[in-house]
Amino acid sequence: MTHPATDLSNVRTGIEAANGLPNAHYINPGVFAEERQALLYGQWAGLAVAADVPEPGDAIPLEFLGMPLLLIRDKEGDVRVFQNICRHRGMILVEEPRKIEGAIRCPYHSWCYSTKGKLVSTPHVGGPGQNTHAAIKRDELGLNEVRSHVWRDVVWINVSGDAPAFEEVHADLIKRWADFDKPLYHGGADSKFQLEVQTNWKLAVENYCESYHLPWVHPGLNSYSRLEDHYHIEQPGQFSGQGTMVYRQLTNENGETFPDFEEVGEKWDEQAEYIAVYPNVLLGVHRDHAFAIILEAKGTEKTLEHVHLYYSVPDSDGGLRDRNTRLWKSVFEEDVFVVEGMQKGRHADMFDGGRFSPVMDSPTHVFHQWVAEKVDAHRSMAHAAE
Repeated sequence: MTHPATDLSNVRTGIEAANGLPNAHYINPGVFAEERQALLYGQWAGLAVAADVPEPGDAIPLEFLGMPLLLIRDKEGDVRVFQNICRHRGMILVEEPRKIEGAIRCPYHSWCYSTKGKLVSTPHVGGPGQNTHAAIKRDELGLNEVRSHVWRDVVWINVSGDAPAFEEVHADLIKRWADFDKPLYHGGADSKFQLEVQTNWKLAVENYCESYHLPWVHPGLNSYSRLEDHYHIEQPGQFSGQGTMVYRQLTNENGETFPDFEEVGEKWDEQAEYIAVYPNVLLGVHRDHAFAIILEAKGTEKTLEHVHLYYSVPDSDGGLRDRNTRLWKSVFEEDVFVVEGMQKGRHADMFDGGRFSPVMDSPTHVFHQWVAEKVDAHRSMAHAAE
């Protein structure tokens, strides 16, 4: 596929002189296809949350950049991801979320698979009444499993299958948030929502990982968690974001708050952190709740933001949960006009990617460097294979 040969050398330089990513990285289908391979298929990307399939046998069909996938909790309780296609003729297996009571049955010719992906039944494959054939080796025709890993309830997938282990890639982040290595309980139906945003998924990452915009875009939040209360978080090649030294717990009319995560540590009494885990997951931790946002790229200029909120106990107060969800929804909605406005701006062909404040924008610049490094590496490999 042809694409503009975007020059990323100036993106990869120091922040004082660097430009942001060229316009083509937000609006060009050829570059989008490159980034799909380099950034989303080749790394550990967020697909969904394990809470989407709470019970053994629960199965949900999903799409990941056009690829049909099946998220399932097998009969032993492990979360798995398969390509949602029969190995016989490529028919979609599961069309709607449902409970798999017995096997996963293809509606076309009734080939059946276990919840672990094993091919268990091939009716009439050798002729009427003959359910086996020497050429059909069932142990070689199980469902295509996509490598997956669950951390902080996010189901991370590595489509290419060749990324280093998740625990290795994100050892720094796992260590950084070791205080929060506690059970997470999804708040339920009133603790999740989606935002459909007319923007490239990367702009949602860029906006999330900096605090520079707070005074103007989030005046309510900024009224107590001010710009000067924030600090940068940067781990080149892995993640970036921001932290705040001022976290105000939500209370209801009786002054009650959510229970804290057990033994979370004093440093988190008034501290909170918000980290973009490359490529497409935005995480937040506080003493009493956490959230995960999975950015689903629906094309060059459309992104679905899947937001999930978590608590330290399974039955935290419903009224308070609802209030917390509405609060975060209002905060995230405040960002919509910004990321959509920047997306429109990428159609101005004289725009050179912009410049960064060396003091305020470094978390975004770290993300741009990661994108440029991965895309350049992908291009080098593609060129070598020609």
